[in-house]
Amino acid sequence: MPFGTDLNETLKMVLEIGVFAMGIYLVLRFLRETRGSGVIRGLTLVLLVGVVVFVLLIRLGGLTRLGLVFDYIGNAFVVGLVVVFQPEIRRAIVHLGDAPLFGRFLKRETKTMQRLLRSVARLSKDRIGALIAIEREGSLANLAETGITIDAELNSYLIESIFYPGTALHDGAIIIRDDRIVAASCLLPLSQNPDVDKRLGTRHRAGLGLSEETDALAIVVSEETGKISAMLGGKLMYDLTLEQLEATIEDALGIRRRSRS
Repeated sequence: MPFGTDLNETLKMVLEIGVFAMGIYLVLRFLRETRGSGVIRGLTLVLLVGVVVFVLLIRLGGLTRLGLVFDYIGNAFVVGLVVVFQPEIRRAIVHLGDAPLFGRFLKRETKTMQRLLRSVARLSKDRIGALIAIEREGSLANLAETGITIDAELNSYLIESIFYPGTALHDGAIIIRDDRIVAASCLLPLSQNPDVDKRLGTRHRAGLGLSEETDALAIVVSEETGKISAMLGGKLMYDLTLEQLEATIEDALGIRRRSRS
């Protein structure tokens, strides 16, 4: 049965490659969504490439002794990585459960929308600058740690109070998770895109930078003009109406659209 044996071996090899590829994909997706540091991401890529090369050499060359050494060193290296990056790994695992696993399939109702729209409308009318980051699937825990912990139920008056000129927390961004304000006065990464309009201020560049590095939705109210902008997936949507902003939030958060009479 040589043909059947070859077929079985081929199927096993395809299955192994598929499982390995899926593992690599899940690791990279996990790192992206948890906003793992550049060091961790780079090290992970180097390790994955190194493992693939060594496995191919060992399997194709029949290098049994090298395989034994690789097993011992690999196990010790993994333990070392866990020890060195324990805080980052723990933080990522803790916030892994925050991801709305079924968000893409189930439309949900939330208080976030109307409260956000009310606060943004008043901030825009009074020309009070604001930067709001709304967490989606990827955790913004690392960015929240750069600011002041709030952990309060989302309230339009609270948002306006935070951004009111002269208050201690008006600089930086607030981070919203579900229906709660997690933190305020947070530092967001500035966009390094050379094609960005040079006339855009720091708030717009920070919101755009956040959308480039994470899947979060950023909302900006211009202090100079009162115009409303939104950033998602590295795309800037400028001078939005409240209706356009509402549609953007609905699409980004998977909110069930209310019927309008």
